[in-house]
Amino acid sequence: MIRFDNVTKRFPDGTEALKEVSLTLPAHRLTAIIGPSGCGKTTLMKMINKLEKPSEGEIYIDEKPITDLEEVELRRSIGYVIQRIGLFPHMTIADNVSLVPRLRGWAKDKTDQRVRELLALTGLDPEVYLERYPLELSGGQQQRVGVVRALAGDPNIILMDEPFSALDPISREQLQGELQNLQREIQKTIVFVTHDMDEALKIADTIVVMRAGQVEQIGTPDELVAEPANDFVRNFIGTERIERQRVFGEKKLKEFAGLFALEWSGDAQKISSGATIEEAVLELEKSQHSRLAVVDEDRVIGYVSEHDLLRAALRKEEGAVG
Repeated sequence: MIRFDNVTKRFPDGTEALKEVSLTLPAHRLTAIIGPSGCGKTTLMKMINKLEKPSEGEIYIDEKPITDLEEVELRRSIGYVIQRIGLFPHMTIADNVSLVPRLRGWAKDKTDQRVRELLALTGLDPEVYLERYPLELSGGQQQRVGVVRALAGDPNIILMDEPFSALDPISREQLQGELQNLQREIQKTIVFVTHDMDEALKIADTIVVMRAGQVEQIGTPDELVAEPANDFVRNFIGTERIERQRVFGEKKLKEFAGLFALEWSGDAQKISSGATIEEAVLELEKSQHSRLAVVDEDRVIGYVSEHDLLRAALRKEEGAVG
């Protein structure tokens, strides 16, 4: 658990990046911090590993004040993923990923096993990628390696500063999904800074909305959509997004299998049966097809159109799922 107690950050020119912020970030959950440029979200995150220090107030990790912790050791114990990735171009992927475990004095066999496990876990075959160099990888692959490097030392906390914002939309969406799957397995405390509300709503367990150095609202995605604290939060989320979330919710496609057409003679974009109705709507909007093929364990269980998705949403609204 990470706790901010009445934290203010004042820069030498008098600018207050944070103003008496008090909040708790839950352990073993992914918290997204979001807000307009200059709102203080990155400053807030950087205080967790002492890249920025408070002018007033205190920060606690598991109820221990971080002022008592030595900077270098604290940073080695916290994973950090940045937008620019930051891999060392002259070092192989194996050397990049194993950097923190080696600095922490891990045995070579333990380090090598950890590196291989994490690469495989993020969809990068160790036999293919271990001896490659960063410039031989695509942007999405490099960012996967950045995530693996942050996890290599087995930290309890991982900080992610807009890690996917420089990627193309397809790579970004893939990595968002992979991060969700990874978090279900590793259950780390992740603090994820983003300016993208769709990203926050998709991946976060908790969302912190900031403006002008202060917290406007903190809650689950559903709570923010259902009850925005004020006009700023409502406008930042967007009325269209709120309405779409309220209608389509988080129900999975497989819960509405009875509404699907079992046959379709035309082309259809594939989508997992574990996707939500909202995700299916967005996928259909991007697709050039009129239907989606819903896939469960590599088997197509049905085909859905925009009309079918609306029917499913209405069933959900009425409480008559199935």
